[in-house]
Amino acid sequence: MTVGESNPLADAADPAPSAPPAAKVPAVGSHATVWIISTGVFVVNLDLFIVNVAVPALGDSFHGSSLASLSWVLNAYAIVFAALLVVAGRLADRYGHRRGFLLGLAVFTAASALCAVAPGVGWLVAARALQAAGAATLMPTSLGLLLVNTPWERRPQAIRSWAAIGGIAAGLGPVIGGLLVEADWRWVFLVNVPVGAVGLVAGARLLPDARPDRGGRFPDLLGAAVLTLAIGALALGLVKAGAWGWGSPQVIGSLVAAIALGGVFWLRSARHGAPIVELPMLRTPAFAVATLAALLFTVAFAAMLLTSVLWCQQVWGYSAIRTGLAIAPGPLVVPALAVSSGPVVRRLGAGRTAALGCLLFAVGLGWWAVALDTAPHYATGFVPGMLITGIGVGFALPTLVGAAAAALPPTRFATGSAVTTMARQTGSVLGVALMVTLLATPETPVAALDAFRHGWWASAATAVLAAATALALPRPGTAGRA
Repeated sequence: MTVGESNPLADAADPAPSAPPAAKVPAVGSHATVWIISTGVFVVNLDLFIVNVAVPALGDSFHGSSLASLSWVLNAYAIVFAALLVVAGRLADRYGHRRGFLLGLAVFTAASALCAVAPGVGWLVAARALQAAGAATLMPTSLGLLLVNTPWERRPQAIRSWAAIGGIAAGLGPVIGGLLVEADWRWVFLVNVPVGAVGLVAGARLLPDARPDRGGRFPDLLGAAVLTLAIGALALGLVKAGAWGWGSPQVIGSLVAAIALGGVFWLRSARHGAPIVELPMLRTPAFAVATLAALLFTVAFAAMLLTSVLWCQQVWGYSAIRTGLAIAPGPLVVPALAVSSGPVVRRLGAGRTAALGCLLFAVGLGWWAVALDTAPHYATGFVPGMLITGIGVGFALPTLVGAAAAALPPTRFATGSAVTTMARQTGSVLGVALMVTLLATPETPVAALDAFRHGWWASAATAVLAAATALALPRPGTAGRA
């Protein structure tokens, strides 16, 4: 279950036979290349899930830190990741995917070590921001390296495999995170260091290079900064709404600042020669609709992930390792669905398949809202909801990201995937901020149950909205190209 990756269904958005001559590329590289790319994608996705499991342990280690403060360990990562993805993707398109991949993996690995030695929340948040910069450089280049070196007819399967890597990391993440947190939460970050080091050494020797677009202007770095501030202001207003009050000058000021900065960002995107978001790309129906639906779905997904960890540890009193094992069944069903969902998409179309996944996800959250209470009943209460949400993720997220990718030409693979992932990371920030506001700090088990139920219903409503959006995806043969 990944806030991770894709499944571009060429048969759902743009059949392989219609591929333009320019889409011809060299045959797939060596298995070593695929394994190196997989290593980078794996550690970035793994990090998301094991850090979520570590949030309660961070609160114990950094005494006096509220959930609102600790949420920035998650949100700082997502905000920087979102803001830099397109810049990194465009630079990779221009200067080489191999260089971008290796640089991103190096920064991510070094920042992981800094996270592990953090003496306080402020240090950890700053190190997480640096870690996100590395992840933002690595992710679009990984897909670019994979697709540019894959023949057109094999790209759908290649990206389904890429999606499965994220799903495997998601499945293993809670269990690995639980084991590591039992020893010390710092191991959650240290585990990335040896994996990253091996990937760097192998990548420097074996990765091929590809530069599909050598020309063009330098990307809009000021636009990236404006986007960072806009998302940060929005998250601040939502996270602090409970403490400050929705009508307080601080919350209103934060939300107004987010809107104003968003307007500035849109204007820069319209006028800059190399904007963070190419507005013409958003006029491609399949790309625009799939990206918006992915953003909405990730709001619900991030909320589900955070609440499942907090529920198990803070309401039911589970240990970190028990929490990891409790969460694992949902993520474990995702890889198989990500790889094998092609026939379903061919039968239903990308829009209906994604909508089905979003609705199943909403049903899983609704199950929790109805079936769970403060007395632990894992097998009959928690597991069904986790499995249903896992199936929902397997159908929805790979299909949405895949439909967006399939709508773009090869010269925009890295940049386009970065825009879609940027939208999903923005959704992650909003989902975490929404849950922090709704959960607040309940003082009794009954109040906690009430707060979690409100959170699950709100997340389910967002997933339904994502389903409605996904149904607007163009049918096969109707999607244009950017």
